[in-house]
Amino acid sequence: MKLFCAAILTVLLVLTSLAPAQIRSARGTVITPDSSIEKPSDIGMRAHTNIHILLPTTPLPLADERPFGAPYSGYAYETPASLACVYNLVTVVTGCSPNSVTNNPTGGSKMIAIVDAYDAPNAASDLAKFSTQFGLPAANFQTVYASGSKPAYNAGWEFEESLDVQWAHAMAPGAEIVLVEAASSSLTDLMTAEDMASKMVNATGGGEVSNSWGGGEFSGEASYDSHFVKANVVFLASAGDSPGTMYPAASPNVVAAGGTTVRRTPSTGAFLSEYPWDSAGGGVSLYEPRPSFQSAISTLVGNYRGVPDLSFDSDPVTGVWVYDSNAGGWNIVGGTSVASPALAGIINSAGSFNSSSSAELSVIYNNRSTTADFRDITVGFCGPYGGYSGVVGWDPCTGVGVVFGKKGK
Repeated sequence: MKLFCAAILTVLLVLTSLAPAQIRSARGTVITPDSSIEKPSDIGMRAHTNIHILLPTTPLPLADERPFGAPYSGYAYETPASLACVYNLVTVVTGCSPNSVTNNPTGGSKMIAIVDAYDAPNAASDLAKFSTQFGLPAANFQTVYASGSKPAYNAGWEFEESLDVQWAHAMAPGAEIVLVEAASSSLTDLMTAEDMASKMVNATGGGEVSNSWGGGEFSGEASYDSHFVKANVVFLASAGDSPGTMYPAASPNVVAAGGTTVRRTPSTGAFLSEYPWDSAGGGVSLYEPRPSFQSAISTLVGNYRGVPDLSFDSDPVTGVWVYDSNAGGWNIVGGTSVASPALAGIINSAGSFNSSSSAELSVIYNNRSTTADFRDITVGFCGPYGGYSGVVGWDPCTGVGVVFGKKGK
């Protein structure tokens, strides 16, 4: 994690005070922690995170500039209220500017479990800070250890856990959030945590399990698919942050969460439109057969499972605010690791609580053309060599598109 720690140190060294009267540059340097870099030897053995941290060209101030809402005014990065506005989860205000909107998502019940590797010692206090900053209710939150004892610490995975619990809570503030920590990033340990998470969700009457991790597809992956089946539990997984498909997003037993780029006016931060994030994962699985819920798109995917199913803002250049006390405080974060917990929260707050991932996916695909339920992303590109395009209907860049309100999910 030397690269990750060095990047955060750089941020702390260059922080300066800034006047709040302008929208500052959204460009900068994107840092990818070691936990998000897959080695060839990891495939089929270990998973990686899908997070990236943006260090903006104009550095963040040293101290919190504002006590409520976006922590620093003048930056058009996403808050729970701004994305609730963009995705029609609240009454829409013209522009949906992160610097002015404060109407947060509401709803949520039962449980959302977050499965991650290693330990996040400050997860609870960081979540409390996040909730206070954005005016969210205090979270009903707990951490459990899948192996029975506290795992070791890993900086990249710890950052992942901060992101996951905060944005699941942001989209479903009434749901109980449980962080299930695996002993390591091995698939064996993660599946142990997956089983514990799904049992806990099932025992509370239903809900979701979010997995922001994954890895390259491998020939034996289907042997793990049974870990993503549990009565009254909907599983989600990030589609990845590089062209092509990854597992477990390619499993037919999860909702594959893809990534988009939210475009905003440089001068005001007003919402313009949404495009595929050109680095998001997507395509056709190498090994998983096409599930029945994708029968209607068989001419597009052939005999194999298409990825993703549904998407959410994931581009670090248009990233979300995350608080991590071990990484200098407030950070701007992207990657499809944002999409999985956020969509889990939205599905939870929609209140349908479908009996399985398959049932949830059938609802999504049956309603995919309903403009009151989903916004189709029809312009832009993604994939290997930029070879996939956003088109009318399902595509391997954003799936059926992005959510538009809570119906049809």
